[in-house]
Amino acid sequence: MERILVSACLMGYAVRYNGSDKALISNTLARWREEQRLLIHCPEMAAGLHTPRLPAEIDGGNAEQVLAGTARILESDGKDVTQHYVLAAWLALRAAQESDCRFALLTDGSPTCGSQHIYDGSFSGQQLPGQGVAAALLRQHGIEVFAESQLAELVQRVAAAEKCRVVDAG
Repeated sequence: MERILVSACLMGYAVRYNGSDKALISNTLARWREEQRLLIHCPEMAAGLHTPRLPAEIDGGNAEQVLAGTARILESDGKDVTQHYVLAAWLALRAAQESDCRFALLTDGSPTCGSQHIYDGSFSGQQLPGQGVAAALLRQHGIEVFAESQLAELVQRVAAAEKCRVVDAG
């Protein structure tokens, strides 16, 4: 049975920067939760960030550059919080690896969890294609990352992976 790392806010936990959730109501997620497939995790909370907190965006590059130390993550007041977010990424990776997660379902737009889009660093609400630091790090280590808008694709990938395992075991 495939295991999936899932953003806590998507499961209804009020852990987003503004103290809200982003609950993704889905029969599939409810079933997966009952089957104990899901590792519910908030990288930012795991790294010690508080809720609520100021919004943060990647500045001067992309997630890979943040991980390499050549770009940073700033809060809306200009405070550099890069180290907290890089720690959040590594904690998400460790949690996923320890639980044998091959897949992740993460909240898009976040400087940590975004997998399709992130905010552009200007705090103007403008998005651009890109990923957050946890999504980038998970992908670098072979974990397939999906945004909440890609739940149908994740369901297909999980089914295909499980079908392959059954064939390989036979």
